[in-house]
Amino acid sequence: MNIIEVFRMAMGALSANLTRSLLTILAIVVGVFAIISSSTAVAVIDHSLKTTMTLFGGSVVTISTRPAIQTGDNSQYRNRKPLTFDDFEDLRERSVIARAMNPYVRFAYTRVEGNGVISNPDITVFGGNEWWIPNNAYDIAEGRDLSIDDVVNSRPVAVIGTEIKTKLFGNGSAIGKSIRIDGRYYTVVGMTAEKGSTFGESRDKFVLIPYTRLMSVYGSNRSVVIQAQAPDITLVTETTDEITGNLRTIREVAPGDPNDFEITTNDSLQSSTDELTGVLYIFGLVVGGVALLGAGIGVMNIMLVSVTERTREIGIRKSIGATSKAITQQFLLETIVICQIGGVFGIIAGVAGGNLLAIVMESSAVIPWGSVVLGLVGMTVIGLVFGVYPAVKASRLDPIVSLRYE
Repeated sequence: MNIIEVFRMAMGALSANLTRSLLTILAIVVGVFAIISSSTAVAVIDHSLKTTMTLFGGSVVTISTRPAIQTGDNSQYRNRKPLTFDDFEDLRERSVIARAMNPYVRFAYTRVEGNGVISNPDITVFGGNEWWIPNNAYDIAEGRDLSIDDVVNSRPVAVIGTEIKTKLFGNGSAIGKSIRIDGRYYTVVGMTAEKGSTFGESRDKFVLIPYTRLMSVYGSNRSVVIQAQAPDITLVTETTDEITGNLRTIREVAPGDPNDFEITTNDSLQSSTDELTGVLYIFGLVVGGVALLGAGIGVMNIMLVSVTERTREIGIRKSIGATSKAITQQFLLETIVICQIGGVFGIIAGVAGGNLLAIVMESSAVIPWGSVVLGLVGMTVIGLVFGVYPAVKASRLDPIVSLRYE
């Protein structure tokens, strides 16, 4: 009997027992969905993290008191004294390699008024200097960036994101116009080019004002994140070493004691994200594997029931010349077909379910092709493993006994 005939008979048997076949397929769908949806979600997170890293130049170094990605026990970071504006200014004076340096501080999260319009109270007000825009990979679309003179003289000027401009000034120009933040007026001198969203958070809904001006308005007693740019991507290590030495001196870290600050580069952040996504992948595979194991056992039980119910059919087929090999092929192929159908629907549902996270995070949709291929291969393996015993049992039935079965 050729494979096409075996396949036709297998599909006929599945159609004849449609309810049971659908329930079996559903069990497979659930197991495959668990694996594919988790791996898709992790792929979305990984893609978003890598996209975020590309938003910053490869030569930008970030200094903070806590790691960019924190896992496990974080108690060791709680008692670290914060980085201050004095630390930033002292570090900038001491640095020879890393000259392009800026503070990254959120001074307020508030409303912005302008042109008779008031925004929602969700606008981030950053304090920075002339290096804040390039170090955060923004471009000036209209007007100009902050200047050294703006910072030195604490001028009430601002660079705004495109969402602020659209909300307050519509299609008109915002350059030279005044905006009001917490009762104080600032003159708009520049607007950045659109950046879109990262992790569901807009990167165009902000106002940048000289940090020296905001220190006099909101106070200077706050934790500061410092960004510095190496002159060239090949000098990132040298820049990091220089910053480490200078900052240890500034913060009076004793020789032999660990740093009380963290320096993050794209390479170190990539290692951390790879470690995080690796753990998530393993967790997803374990959970999905358990679900698939249960589904495989369910498939085997269903096929054993099918063998019992079709004992007389098997006896008739054997009596008219069907070989044990043909019987084995039929039941084994039925199991594989059930697993593959369930696998396909599970993969489709898993990819769609996992990409719901992409919608929430406003990220690009991801199809984990490796997991998809692995899922299809895995379904074949499960069909073979859990279909062998029912198929062999069916092939070994005595035709005489089978014909008398009621």
